[in-house]
Amino acid sequence: MSTTERRISDEQLASLAAELEAAEQSGQQIGPFSERFPGVTLADAYAVQRAWVALKVQAGRRVLGHKIGLTSRAMQMASQITEPDYGALLDDMFFEPNGDIDLSRFVAPKVEVELAFLLGDDLRGPNVTLFDVLRATEYVTPAAEIIDARIQRVSAVTGKPRRVFDTISDNAANAGVIVGGRAVKPDDIDLRWAAALCIRNGVIEETGVAAGVLGHPATGIAWLANRLALHGEGLRAGELVLAGSFTRPVDIASGDVFTFDYGPLGTFSCRFVGAARGG
Repeated sequence: MSTTERRISDEQLASLAAELEAAEQSGQQIGPFSERFPGVTLADAYAVQRAWVALKVQAGRRVLGHKIGLTSRAMQMASQITEPDYGALLDDMFFEPNGDIDLSRFVAPKVEVELAFLLGDDLRGPNVTLFDVLRATEYVTPAAEIIDARIQRVSAVTGKPRRVFDTISDNAANAGVIVGGRAVKPDDIDLRWAAALCIRNGVIEETGVAAGVLGHPATGIAWLANRLALHGEGLRAGELVLAGSFTRPVDIASGDVFTFDYGPLGTFSCRFVGAARGG
């Protein structure tokens, strides 16, 4: 799959970005783009994502960081991709821990657990390594990511699951982030063995260890810095980067109380209230 060649026009990019924005606002999911554009490339998918993020920035939103997804071997095989994907974290996606979160912000949300890296220095590829990431990181902190689907996860027309091109276009499924627990310096602990319990309404739904993210959670951040270099961009000091989930996504319903227990790194919770736009 090509990462550099584009096959859809600038006019089509603008139209698809507008469709994503309308789907998010209305709660009416749209069909997979890959069905309309069977020759779509990874370059096209990231171009759609960038066009949608640009729409939001024009409306007053600010980019505060990035998320990395598809970091596990199983997810990459399921998505027929050999590398992670990434999306943008915008200022209105951040939620305080230990409070209520209004589900009307979302269409079909799920939640995952992961580590977040707060950068103290810029990182610019190519040739960024895991050790460069650790040197540039000010703090690592527990986090939970709320993922969403403005594009149907399963096509209402064909019954087939969406493809990775659709997920990337959909801002890599990103919709929200909750940062909680105890922040640590990157060399305070062996980050590979940071572990978490995802607890919904008192039931442990998922457990995981951060080594499940490419062997080390900093590996994906090095990958992202090098990947962004293809666009003449990099990671900036002060940005927060979600390193990738080490559990499967867990569905969210109205009234659900989630607790994210990271052991020595602390615990935080949230309650989801109201109804999702697509519910």
